[in-house]
Amino acid sequence: MNPATAWSNYNNTSLTPSTLRFITDDRSIKVICSTKTVLDLPYLWLRDNCSCDQCRVTAFQEKEFIVCDVASDIKPRHTELNKDTLTIVWPDNHITNYQLNEIYDLSESRHPEPKNWTERFKPEIFDWNSFLSHEICAKNAFRSFLELGAITIINAPKELNSLELLAPRLGPIREVLFDRIHNVSVKTHAYNIAHTSLAVPPHNDFASYTTPPTVQALHMLENQVEGGNSIIVDAWKLVEELKQDRPDYFALLCRFNVPFREFDDENETYACEPIIRCDSRGKISSVRFSNQLMQTVNPKQRNVAEFYLAYHDLCRRITDPINHCKFRLQAGEILLLSAHRVLHGREAFFPNAVRHLQDAYFELDNIINKFFIMTEKTGR
Repeated sequence: MNPATAWSNYNNTSLTPSTLRFITDDRSIKVICSTKTVLDLPYLWLRDNCSCDQCRVTAFQEKEFIVCDVASDIKPRHTELNKDTLTIVWPDNHITNYQLNEIYDLSESRHPEPKNWTERFKPEIFDWNSFLSHEICAKNAFRSFLELGAITIINAPKELNSLELLAPRLGPIREVLFDRIHNVSVKTHAYNIAHTSLAVPPHNDFASYTTPPTVQALHMLENQVEGGNSIIVDAWKLVEELKQDRPDYFALLCRFNVPFREFDDENETYACEPIIRCDSRGKISSVRFSNQLMQTVNPKQRNVAEFYLAYHDLCRRITDPINHCKFRLQAGEILLLSAHRVLHGREAFFPNAVRHLQDAYFELDNIINKFFIMTEKTGR
């Protein structure tokens, strides 16, 4: 039985609180359930996270105590475990209490974990008015978005700049250079390939920013052309497969800096960053991929030849139609994407009619936090 299972069994009452015990050593208190250590709590951690009124500003749940106010080798004067309440008396007689289940709950994610797309994946569909007006609909939409990285909102207005109306749900628009809300049409101000009728390979926008926008909303206002189907790709899934097949390629793409640039006559954006980023747990947190914005790599850079082998492999996976989700984005539909995960593109089209799309950017943190608040109010 591993520690997580032991604690889960305890919470499910197959083990009783009397099964819990603790031991101490020079650095921590260890809580034991059956024969397994389920919590290893360093003394500094225990003192730093005391939630009593003396250590926190209760009205805001913000810390007032700062850990350097005690010695780094602090140890409890007395420790007691009564059922699942851990009580600690410190050398200055300060008392700290912990509920063990609350400590273990810290391991729970604040939002749904990502899920891989199925073979016939299509973004889940939500109605514009329901999404904006009903908390349950919005919460379900956010859950789908956080799990799968893409949803479609239908029956949206077809008027210019309607994306502004999403701000009460998604949080404020993240402004970038060029435009606040971008017009994508062959008849608008052109500064990249999207403003032509050419095919656009899967990519994420503004790879030329050190921190590109994390959420993108693509709003189709008119779509009367022949062709131009939308393409989306779950880049995290493909990068995870690359990691399994070629861990050496994956490691190189995590550390090799690649230059990206987007510009026009008045604006310049440039970043030199790895294609893959992972978080502190080693999980993929972003994929930066834009064939059109990628600049010439300095041939003097170390491991250029090896990088191009890895990059070739990744490009092959991303451009393989078997990995593409394709559909036609109709007028009045909005495709909402988790932009550090899901790449988007389109097929070529015949410019014999009107195709006008607007896009704007938002921030994933705001969506995660709104989902958390909704969940706190309505339950999971």
